Amino acid sequence: MRILIAEDDATSRIVLASILSGEGYHVTSAADGDAAWQLLQQPDAPSLAIVDLMMPGMDGLELVRRVRTLPNSVPPYLIIVSTKDDKNDVVAGLGAGANDYLTKPYDPGELRARIEVGRQLIETRVALNEKVEELELALKEVRTLKGIVPICASCKNVRDDQGYWNRVETYLNEHTEAEFSHAVCPDCMKRLYPQFKDDEAEAPKKR
Repeated sequence: MRILIAEDDATSRIVLASILSGEGYHVTSAADGDAAWQLLQQPDAPSLAIVDLMMPGMDGLELVRRVRTLPNSVPPYLIIVSTKDDKNDVVAGLGAGANDYLTKPYDPGELRARIEVGRQLIETRVALNEKVEELELALKEVRTLKGIVPICASCKNVRDDQGYWNRVETYLNEHTEAEFSHAVCPDCMKRLYPQFKDDEAEAPKKR
């Protein structure tokens, strides 16, 4: 999993990147909110971001707000980190759209635990999104007929929604997923081709 670190303090950024790389994560770094915003708009954007609340240019709150406007099928998991531990700051961060808020200096173990929560949530969302796509595809393949279908009592042609009359197989082919193979039923065989009768039925009975 790719993680973005948006942190203007170089030392904090390097230390955090070292910790996460040691855990096996692929780490991308940004020194300010503007650079982080550019990275999070990419098609292959990191699925989790650790965002410093106070950064030059675009701050963490604005970055989070902008990210939440992106039309992502699986939105990134956002963790705000800050030296501010006032409840109002926490509420503001979560209200902007962050998934979590961590106060500096944070314990590396707690950070790992919170990132693990984010990883599990992301994987669940990805799996759910795949299931939804599979269901939508299946629904597109299932086409059914509903309502009253006008059919000619004589020739058995069917009238479509545009008022045109079509053969039954043509109408069903356009409105369902059915495929047709043609044959002749026994009654029609006797009526149309009387010369092709069952030999056994025509054979004289033995006394």
